[in-house]
Amino acid sequence: MLRLALLFLVVAIVAGILGFGGIAGLSMDIAWILVVVFLILAVVSFIFGRRPTA
Repeated sequence: MLRLALLFLVVAIVAGILGFGGIAGLSMDIAWILVVVFLILAVVSFIFGRRPTA
């Protein structure tokens, strides 16, 4: 998921350089959403993934 976020970030940067503002903005929004989802899932994984065995 983080790889997709970085891909959309690169697409946004390239589109911004080439002057495609709408595509750049949309790609940046998608990248931001994917980063936030990645961080939430990472925190949940760290909290619940390391439970001690009883």
